[in-house]
Formats: sequence, structure tokens, C-alpha cells
Amino acid sequence: MKNYELMYILMPNLEEEDLKAENAALQKIITDNGGKITGVNEWGMRDLAYEIKKQTKGYYVVVNFTADGSVNAKFNSIASLDQKVMRFLITVANN
Repeated sequence: MKNYELMYILMPNLEEEDLKAENAALQKIITDNGGKITGVNEWGMRDLAYEIKKQTKGYYVVVNFTADGSVNAKFNSIASLDQKVMRFLITVANN
């Protein structure tokens, strides 16, 4: 099991209830596939460096977790199709 850091940006037009539900759904992908979430840091609404899907703002969330590589593949396949996710990136954490 490796330590990973996941950052994703959600659409800015989501209501608070939808944000909570989307965060829970994305984190559930990790836990349902054998990963363990070690920390969640919601950065909130931020300006984007460049326009993504005709949006200039996005809701940023950083999730730290431990898992094997198959969790990353599963998350990639699901999040890629999710209309509420603007961008995401999973990196290996150094800690």
C-alpha cells in the first residue's frame, strides 16, 4: 500500500448539499476499493489559472489516502465520466 494525494476540482455552480454528496461519492470510490482515507482538506472556491469547461472558478478538495494501484485506475474511470468533476490528479505522496 502506498500513500497518495488526490486533488480534484468540482463545478462552481453546485449547491452545498450537492458538494457534500459529490465529495462523499468520490471518497467512497476509494474506500469501497480497499483504500483508507487519512485526511481531507477542502480548500473551497478558488479562481482557476485558466478557463476549464467555460468556468473561471472551481471548488478544490485535497484527499490523502493509502491504497494499492488498482484504486487509482477505478477512480480514474469513474471520475472521468462525472460531469461535476472539472479536473483531478492523483500523485504519490512522499510522506
